[in-house]
Amino acid sequence: MAAPDPSAEPTIAPTPEQLARWRARLDTRFAQVDAVFEPLMHAAWATLSPSDFEAYLDAARTLGKLGRGVEPMLVFLEEWPAVVDALGGHAEGLADLMQAVARLQRSPNGGAIAPMLQTLAAVARRLGSTEGLRHYLELCVDLGERTSTSIHGRHVTYASPALPAFFESAPRALAAVSLAGLRRWVDEGVRSHRGHPQRLAEYFALDSADSRAVLQRERHGTLFANVQRSLEVYLRALWDSSDPLVPIATGSSADEQPAVPHLESDGLRVPDVYADLDGIRGIDRYRAALAHLMAHQRWSASLIADNWSPAQRLAVECFEDARVDHLLCRAQPGLRPLLAALHPAPRAADCDPETTSCLRHRLTRLSRALLDPSAEVDATLERWRARFQEALADGPSSTAAMAQLALAYIAETRRASDQFARVHFTDTIVSYRDDNRHLWRFIEEGDEEEVFDRTNRPRAEEEPDRLPPRLYPEWNESTQSYRPDWVSVYDQLHPSGNAAEVDRLLAKHADLARALKRWLDWLKPQDRVRQRFQEDGSELDLDIAVRAWVDLHSGQSPDPRVNFSHRTQSRDVAVLLLLDCSQSLNQAVAGSTQTLLQLAQESVALLGWAISELGDQLAIAGFCSNTRHDVRYSHILGFSETWGDIPKARLAALQASYSTRMGAAVRHAAHYLGARRAQKKLLLILTDGEPADVDVSDPEALIADARQAVRELDGSGIHCHAVSLDPQADRYAREIFGHHYTVIDRVEQLPERMPKLFMSLTR
Repeated sequence: MAAPDPSAEPTIAPTPEQLARWRARLDTRFAQVDAVFEPLMHAAWATLSPSDFEAYLDAARTLGKLGRGVEPMLVFLEEWPAVVDALGGHAEGLADLMQAVARLQRSPNGGAIAPMLQTLAAVARRLGSTEGLRHYLELCVDLGERTSTSIHGRHVTYASPALPAFFESAPRALAAVSLAGLRRWVDEGVRSHRGHPQRLAEYFALDSADSRAVLQRERHGTLFANVQRSLEVYLRALWDSSDPLVPIATGSSADEQPAVPHLESDGLRVPDVYADLDGIRGIDRYRAALAHLMAHQRWSASLIADNWSPAQRLAVECFEDARVDHLLCRAQPGLRPLLAALHPAPRAADCDPETTSCLRHRLTRLSRALLDPSAEVDATLERWRARFQEALADGPSSTAAMAQLALAYIAETRRASDQFARVHFTDTIVSYRDDNRHLWRFIEEGDEEEVFDRTNRPRAEEEPDRLPPRLYPEWNESTQSYRPDWVSVYDQLHPSGNAAEVDRLLAKHADLARALKRWLDWLKPQDRVRQRFQEDGSELDLDIAVRAWVDLHSGQSPDPRVNFSHRTQSRDVAVLLLLDCSQSLNQAVAGSTQTLLQLAQESVALLGWAISELGDQLAIAGFCSNTRHDVRYSHILGFSETWGDIPKARLAALQASYSTRMGAAVRHAAHYLGARRAQKKLLLILTDGEPADVDVSDPEALIADARQAVRELDGSGIHCHAVSLDPQADRYAREIFGHHYTVIDRVEQLPERMPKLFMSLTR
């Protein structure tokens, strides 16, 4: 097995000198960091630019010296590359994060730093932008300050009971509401339960009925995160565009300012939520906004803005928006009804020019007339619509031509009241249109200047030659929810030993192998199998035909199924054998000089030989864990390999150590097994004890997580069966696997029982 992902291209890894320098820069003595340092550095080096990587190391060093143990540093090292990836490769949010960490550290809420970091990647995937992450961190710190208490009313002395619960439930909450909705949900909880610590914790853990009711009340519109993939496919299919989509936090602060789509150098900015509007679904509003942005990107050019007045610029934007919409509808006629439905239709009498500036109102009416041929117009609008249509009669026209039209329009229609401070805004916002910042460039620097270039952010060119940790959720039984990205699973190719040792084990069980060979010959697929009693078949079944002839002449109804046909018999099975390689396998079997590990090697060797004889797809892997930060998944035999000396050598070198975090290993095994094409997929787990790990004090917690992982596999069409060497396994195995487990009381029978069990499961 060359690597778990054979499609990955070979790349250059950081040098040993770089790794040594980075390790010295972290300046920490935590052994837990040493155990996973190299793969974490590989993952971060592949994700971050060199300058961002240096800042990443500095931030990790700071977190390691907070005096709060290894957890903040280790979680940050694991999570931050995933956060940057979720933010489109932007690491600018690190300064905001460290500022939030500093504020929490200076308060009694320093213990919430690790929980905040743990869910940060899941939150970032929902927010999708650095701006959204900044607003979220401000909300977190504000929540901690508002819900911390003091016994004397002056200095805060007690940590917030709401903050840890909030961090755990934040990904679930953001899956239902926008950032603005999350803020309103937080405000309601603080306002209602500030004086009751227990109720605060229940509210922010989503355990109370009023918390869920408020969250449901804030759940409106279409969240960008829920339709992002669909919109990306829409852009690629219709516009052949792979520009990143970056959400803007809508109403993320108290002023509730609406988010406006716009073009940026690093992608297309769209609101993080669109509510349904006059019967138009939120996803259709996203499609209209993206179509308008892409039309600008294809057909618009920029103008020098320094010598234009605000009124002239407003008119230019109006005509240019109308032009690209016209070209858009010309290319995709089905969009016109949607754009017309989203465009306001103000009436002439809505604005009083004697008291109010009506410039925006007039331009909106003009824009409506240019988009909708059936719009009600006066003589002035009709004349300008004719001039607009004349400009586009012979082709797409240009931004410069629209600028000349806009100048003429302003010169003809301007009024003294256009300068009034009171401006008519009602029905003048076209929600699917952007703010047109891309149309203007400035020669002289000023307060309005916006930089609009398409330079790419430098990224690290090299990818690591080792797989980075894969993050998996873990089930929290007390809250009936997942802890997102809670467990880090590291892939590794198991080192090799002496393959001859496995051959000796097979020779030891030669009699058993001969008996198994007879079973295997019976189970092997036959080329052709006859199917009798067929009404339509390829040949006449003479015995059945004679019987039917006799029945017919004796006055009975003959059986019409007098033919037979042939079908090809085959097996289509994919099996992954997952070995629990925890420390307890090193104990000796009662009354024997062998250890459980040696018996496991014998049984796996026999099973590998048996499955190779059958021709089924087979993979073998082992797992162990040293806290949730370090679950090791060792590949012994890959699906692309055949049973031979190489996997035998890995099996011979098998070692047992650490603990048994079964749920994470099962999910990771399902990641590989689920990708196979087979009618039957079987995950066979060999274990000697219940799930446990050194960082989990509740013995039922990991049992519940393993049960949930097995349910996930069942829902994805993967059958899971466990073989336990623990005589007391009935206590927990039934809870995890239901009836799909086997307890082997006489451990010395394992080499004989394992192959036969497999055959019975795959008949």
